[in-house]
Amino acid sequence: MGEILGLGVTHYPPLAVTDEHMPDILRLTLSDPDIPATAKDPANWPERMRADWSDDGGTAAAARHRAELVDGLARCRRALDEFQPDVVLIWGDDQYETFREEVVPSFCVMAYEDMEVTPLEPAGSRGVPNPWGLPPDMPMLVRGAPEIGREVAGHLLDAGFDVAYSYRKPDGVPFPHAMVNTQLYLDYEHAGTEFPYPVLPMAVNCYGRHVIARKGGIARFADIATERLDPPGPTPARCWALGAALARALRDGPHRVALVASSSWSHAFLVDDNWHLTPDTASDRALYEALSTGDYEAWLKTSADDIVRSGQQEMLLWYCLVGAMAELGHRPTWSTLVETEVLNSNKCFAIFEGTGG
Repeated sequence: MGEILGLGVTHYPPLAVTDEHMPDILRLTLSDPDIPATAKDPANWPERMRADWSDDGGTAAAARHRAELVDGLARCRRALDEFQPDVVLIWGDDQYETFREEVVPSFCVMAYEDMEVTPLEPAGSRGVPNPWGLPPDMPMLVRGAPEIGREVAGHLLDAGFDVAYSYRKPDGVPFPHAMVNTQLYLDYEHAGTEFPYPVLPMAVNCYGRHVIARKGGIARFADIATERLDPPGPTPARCWALGAALARALRDGPHRVALVASSSWSHAFLVDDNWHLTPDTASDRALYEALSTGDYEAWLKTSADDIVRSGQQEMLLWYCLVGAMAELGHRPTWSTLVETEVLNSNKCFAIFEGTGG
């Protein structure tokens, strides 16, 4: 019988830059001329947001936030090392990286061979330093799991999910940061270079109607007013069902598999109602309360429109994980919600331990 570990982590890109640059997303948002001056004025911000922004533009708050994130990642890494998986399957979003105008699959199993990536290059190309003091072209080996990838794609196709699969990354495009950063951060102390486990990425089209329209980036309000929307992505219920189907197949298989959802929760730059300034913390808290108590039915009551309205698009990855854990009857053995109002997104960490037998 297969054994399954569930982990929820974040791939938050600013964790790979120094403290003074972690609030850069908010700084960029504040430069949008179509956000009202009253909304930009710190005097009108919530008390915690004003305190975290302080007189240093959020740098001290970033240091505290980093410490909490690194602690959560370390706990998840210890659980991973105790479990000793045959493969780490990562549900991550492809944010206009591998999949662009040519084709946008709802789900894609990336059954790649070993490959070398440069996870620090995106920030380094902008001249932003990383917290390790390493050169931006530092290579990192990502160990692939092509044979297990074939099995996973086969299981899901047999279960009625029309997933795509890929054996090779297209030339000239970056490897999705959601998957690369997951390895980078689960091995934070060594900047991802001492991660011994094979990785099987599975891309989910989290951005749906905005995946091409906003090109995976931060949109200004003037552009939003005239954007041409794309077709929708998979619904929360569909992601849940896919996770459940995969858990059933893996439970009956021979492998030790760590299933990882890698995302932050609501993103400020996706919450139009908050002028892109703060995440939807109330919605995050409601889902976290349901998660921590094992009230999975509450998750299924959340619609695709609710997810978009709250800037929680990337939580579709967590729907895959929670669907799998619900199928196995697993509740979190440990979890925490790390909140912020100046660093773009709240983050959740969770560990689901148990066997699939």
